[in-house]
Amino acid sequence: MEFNPDGSIKLPDNVAKKNSQNRNRLEAQRCIKVLKEVVSVKAPKKCKLNISISQAITDFRFVENIHKLFSQNSSVPSKLVKINDREYEVEIGTDFRRCSDCCSLVAKYREFLDGNLIEDKGSCPYEGRKFGRGGSGFSYEDYFD
Repeated sequence: MEFNPDGSIKLPDNVAKKNSQNRNRLEAQRCIKVLKEVVSVKAPKKCKLNISISQAITDFRFVENIHKLFSQNSSVPSKLVKINDREYEVEIGTDFRRCSDCCSLVAKYREFLDGNLIEDKGSCPYEGRKFGRGGSGFSYEDYFD
């Protein structure tokens, strides 16, 4: 383990390089960063997606439009909160498909941005395992408290 001159722990080169690339993507490319957080692990469970929009994006309507489409087709209760022009929070409530639907919302944003999305798991325990050819997976977090 190495330390910086100020006494803080020095990040490994690969982590520092990835952080630098992500910072550059958020400044120069059409990109969003999604940070997943678990707000409450006791029933009713609740999660939150913190969405940060890059400087290169000038029209923010897609965030609300994609969430609206998601909420119409999802059984999971969710709420979109606009923090400012470049930051949003999506609160994901308790339901049997909470984790799977949360990941499907992130996938919709990823698809809209042609894959240019930075996903930070934060405190989210969901592994997103996929079994079989069709990609159908089982998540413990989806079905059990």
